[in-house]
Amino acid sequence: MNEWWRDAVVYEVYVRSFADADGDGTGDLAGLRSRLGHLADLGVDAVWTTPWYRSPMVDGGYDVEDHRAVDPLFGTDSDAVDLVAEAHRLGLRVIIDVVPNHTSDHHRWFRAALAAGPGSPERARYHFRPGRGEAPPTDWRSVFGGPAWTRVPDGEWYLHLFAPEQPDLNWDHPEVRAEFEDLLRFWFTRGVDGVRIDVAHGLLKDPRFPDLGSDDEEIVRPPDRSAHPHWDLDGVHDIYRAWRKVAGEFGPGRVFVAEAWVDRPDRLARYVRPDELHTAFNFEFLLCDWDAGALREVIDRTLEALTAVGAPATWVLSNHDVVRHVTRFAGESGLEPGRRRARAALLLMLALPGGAYLYQGEELGLEEVEDLPEAALADPTWERSGHTRRGRDGCRVPLPWSGTAPPFGFTAGDTPTWLPQPDHWRELTAEKQAADPGSMLGLYRAALAVRREHPALGDGTLAWLPARDGVLSFTREPGFGCLVNLSADPCELPEGTRVLLASAPLEDGRVPADVAVWLVRS
Repeated sequence: MNEWWRDAVVYEVYVRSFADADGDGTGDLAGLRSRLGHLADLGVDAVWTTPWYRSPMVDGGYDVEDHRAVDPLFGTDSDAVDLVAEAHRLGLRVIIDVVPNHTSDHHRWFRAALAAGPGSPERARYHFRPGRGEAPPTDWRSVFGGPAWTRVPDGEWYLHLFAPEQPDLNWDHPEVRAEFEDLLRFWFTRGVDGVRIDVAHGLLKDPRFPDLGSDDEEIVRPPDRSAHPHWDLDGVHDIYRAWRKVAGEFGPGRVFVAEAWVDRPDRLARYVRPDELHTAFNFEFLLCDWDAGALREVIDRTLEALTAVGAPATWVLSNHDVVRHVTRFAGESGLEPGRRRARAALLLMLALPGGAYLYQGEELGLEEVEDLPEAALADPTWERSGHTRRGRDGCRVPLPWSGTAPPFGFTAGDTPTWLPQPDHWRELTAEKQAADPGSMLGLYRAALAVRREHPALGDGTLAWLPARDGVLSFTREPGFGCLVNLSADPCELPEGTRVLLASAPLEDGRVPADVAVWLVRS
């Protein structure tokens, strides 16, 4: 059975910000295709692309008008086919993004719903409801800020857990379920290897539509969602059992990964039971502080919950929705300590059992760009929050490929990139780091090469070793060890070991603070 996904390292491409081939300052599929060699050289197994479908781009393409057509901003339908073929030629699998919770308000279904009026079959595909006088039907809040309901001219309100331009679909409607199963077949037929499911925990809503009372909706750090009216309802699992059967029509190698923001590993494990999805992002690990005790607890809880259902863990440090981990780990200490910790975190993550996801630019050590001009901000959170939350643009700035000034090889000529790049990224370009084995890029390449070859790494188990406070130490058979020093003082190597790879140089044979080492028995 082809279970490549159990220990795959997958690289996330935020298409708008990866590489631009047509010179308009926005990344596109031809640009991604031209840079696939970077991913092959890096040593990843697959690439996950954010949505490239036709869209008004209110939410960076997550407001989908037509899941079957490539948006002209990103290229043509044939560009998508060529991208998949080129990736396969280089030995890379392709995972696409599907957005089932909502559509764009430009979608043909929603336009038909507005035209048809209250009580119509067209409106039944969404959540249209009468209000409470001049008030919305419920007190639910949008993730992007403000109420989760918008009123239309005939007086009804429609639900949107994200932007008003993203009306939520009614997943109790059989046409909705049939449409997405057909959509999966459409892309699997075109050769894609997997599907990442956006907002996988949010498709169903409690039909009673109860008020929430006080509830602070955020994309990250969710509240307890085990009894929530629109997050993580039990019925979503029937949807994914049906999807698993669709994937099975195309052989064992077609897979799903869930974006499921739930509050506990045991809730996450329900999404990856044997007849449901294959993998799910481990956001508890992503959100964990740089603290040995907290990390060990998350690792243990994750492995215990997922092992119980026979699923692999899927570790992740950054993505297009959260502050880059170089900045998160830096805290008040500055970017260099953040990068030092990020190097150590990479070796920890890649040594853990299961698979891993990398986010574009982390292999270059990119930080969150926190000083983007307000006029450049494109995330709907900025407007919806009344300019109190800057949103996610800081982790989406286009990559620096080469050269000494923006656009750093991202786009042809001197066309400004859609979000401005910091001038100091001249020190972090892929071109500059490729020539330096001690760079962040050099570490990523070395670690992924070892991980691919060492029989202990990937899927499997680990065994913790005794270690002093602030230090994580574990072994994986055959013959591999990992030690991460999260304390303030250097620590000794375990007896009878030698260093295979280190995130930073040792000091007098000891592991300094914020350094990780991979070990083999000497």
